[in-house]
Amino acid sequence: MKQMVYWCSKGAVTKPMLLFVMGVSLLVAAPHFFGWEGLKMANASEMVTRQAQGSGRWFPGNKHELKEMVDSYMENAQPEPTQGRIVAAIAPHAGYVYSGKVAGFTFRAIKDNARKAGPPETVVVLGFSHSGGFPGVALMDGDFIETSLGKAALDTKAAKILAASSPRISFNYNPHRGEHSAENEIPFIQVALPDTKMVVALMGDHDPKTRDALVGALDALAGKKRLLVVASTDMLHDPSYDLVTKTDEKTLEKLQAMDYEGLEKTWGYDNQILCGIGPVLAVMKFAIGKGCKKGSVLYYRNSGDDFPESRGRWVVGYG
Repeated sequence: MKQMVYWCSKGAVTKPMLLFVMGVSLLVAAPHFFGWEGLKMANASEMVTRQAQGSGRWFPGNKHELKEMVDSYMENAQPEPTQGRIVAAIAPHAGYVYSGKVAGFTFRAIKDNARKAGPPETVVVLGFSHSGGFPGVALMDGDFIETSLGKAALDTKAAKILAASSPRISFNYNPHRGEHSAENEIPFIQVALPDTKMVVALMGDHDPKTRDALVGALDALAGKKRLLVVASTDMLHDPSYDLVTKTDEKTLEKLQAMDYEGLEKTWGYDNQILCGIGPVLAVMKFAIGKGCKKGSVLYYRNSGDDFPESRGRWVVGYG
């Protein structure tokens, strides 16, 4: 029961998330620190492709259908123009029929910004585990991640830099098996930034030391590569439409003001204003370190807006 509270989720029924136009953070995990067994990088002589396991559930398993869906979400999004270069963003990770419209705003802004300010060399996607916690940050190993849209290259060099920076960050594919929080961002990145490599990471605990280690690792990587960090999270989950709407409004205000400490104090196991609070806090701290003074809220919806029948049953916010 505690784990269900710790990692809030509702199957494939989640809604639009919050977007940042600021610095974000990346994660990795270290096997020698936690004593994980059988967690090592693929043989250097072999090319390893990891399969997106949510195809056909969270997003279409058909290439044409998925491309058409992602294109439509991004084409219909009209985010306000951003100032400077986007170094961090927040996006939702629910089933695309619920949160895809909001994610479209995040990745349309990223796509437009890349044309204007130049594309990132690496995108770090930071998610978390819905099925239970684990110590530190787990990096996806391998050479490619394959979705219905095809293969996307993983930045193995960048991932190794992250893993080398802290014993709390290591290569560990096990938590990625069946986990959708980071994976659901990948098709949007494939469309928005088709030539950019990725690092896919899951944050396994709420320990501030893990968060600081991750932020430090991202800072080190940002000194070597032009980074974009994307934090995956949905907002409040609750039967009450009014409570979700009012709570998410206050959360968005804190995110926009870069109120890192206020956001952390507001969150609790019984008040999960953001299910992916760990990745979000890491992203905010990384962004603040890069000189970001504020965030830009591009779009907000919740499941009660688009599916009124969910009100009183289960409403999820996205921004």
